[in-house]
Amino acid sequence: MSSKTVLGFVLLVVGSIAFFYGLNASKSLVEQVSNTFIGRFSDATTWYMIGGIAAALAGLLMLLTGFRGRRG
Repeated sequence: MSSKTVLGFVLLVVGSIAFFYGLNASKSLVEQVSNTFIGRFSDATTWYMIGGIAAALAGLLMLLTGFRGRRG
């Protein structure tokens, strides 16, 4: 298994965990009150969700290009 594949898998897992952590945090009482009165979630919750999606997509791309590179 190449290092690119391992790194892609790690990014996919860590990104998924960060996204779901942010998603879970957005359902907390503090975040719901913040969303009600300010109209948005806190910066930390938003960055967990955005960073998690970005890392998961980068990991998925690395996995897909790693597998495709071995076949060709």
